[in-house]
Amino acid sequence: MKQELLSRAECTAMRGIAILAIVLHNYCHFIGKIVKENEYQFFTSNNDRLWHALTNPDELLPVHLLSYFGHYGVPVFLFLSGFGLVKKYERGDKVTTLPFVRYNYLKLFRMLIVGFSLFIIVDMLTPGRFQFHWYNVVAQLAMYINVLPEPDRIIWPGIYWFFGLMIQLYIIYRLLLYRRNSWWVVGLIAICWLLQAFCDPEGETLNRLRYNSIGGMLPFGLGIMFARVSNKETDSFLPRNTPFPTEKQWVWWLTAILSIALTFAMCYSFQAWFWVPVVIIIGTIALVKIMPKWMLSVITWIGSISAAMFVAHPIARKLFIIVAWKQDVYDGLMLYVIATIALSWAVKQIIDRIPSPKL
Repeated sequence: MKQELLSRAECTAMRGIAILAIVLHNYCHFIGKIVKENEYQFFTSNNDRLWHALTNPDELLPVHLLSYFGHYGVPVFLFLSGFGLVKKYERGDKVTTLPFVRYNYLKLFRMLIVGFSLFIIVDMLTPGRFQFHWYNVVAQLAMYINVLPEPDRIIWPGIYWFFGLMIQLYIIYRLLLYRRNSWWVVGLIAICWLLQAFCDPEGETLNRLRYNSIGGMLPFGLGIMFARVSNKETDSFLPRNTPFPTEKQWVWWLTAILSIALTFAMCYSFQAWFWVPVVIIIGTIALVKIMPKWMLSVITWIGSISAAMFVAHPIARKLFIIVAWKQDVYDGLMLYVIATIALSWAVKQIIDRIPSPKL
């Protein structure tokens, strides 16, 4: 008997949690008076503002927290991507490099082209139009825009940097990590950490690195290693019918609480900040383990449309952020969430009608 450490439904629920965090973060951090995140660089001033918000709470505290911490949905997605690659490609026949990269590029492109096309139409028809240049549009669609100078100024909508990151990680996986010993993964994580550890916390070098695979290798590599452990027989050291130790709910509750505490503590140290994604991933796993069934079913449904929601939510944000600027933060947030869910369902129908690539 082999016990899965993470079931397919739990992975989908983790996607649901991750996309909700990202969607809410990408609205909240656009509001000028709200605490900003430390995602690509480490700003002590952002930490100081977070501490002030925590010690002087007001009605906007939830928005501050979503703005500061919501981007950690991205490493959860990276973890699940690494996990999924192992489950899909390390059990059957060997897949060659070019077909693998082509297939995964086209899989990403199906989502990107739909979301990007709809976004630029809305962007051109609403105030605050972004000045696109043809070479940056080509770079975005070809998914190499992340490596260009000043990525945070040329990638629009900003969240689409994730596509360039993913294609890099797919290539690295197939060339360096595919069916190799997991020590290769550990070594690559260590190298990527060292490349960041000695950077200026607020410098452009760190910003460039974290827009690319060097910044995403830790959660992606953890997903690969977790899947390989999950693929092995886990009951060889347990008597038959013995409950798996992690089935005890109190263990998951304690894990979730400790993860929250460690996340807050580690975000105040530059070196510890690099490892916050590990705690976030562990906490997200614990969260899906302790969720009541009714909540898990809702989050799982959100996870099932997470790809469409990822590409659609910038469109809704462009339309509804003005409500938060001119009227009320929570009014705008509510309208944005409703519109995002409805738009995501519609976008999913379009994506599903585009022929799927073949490996």
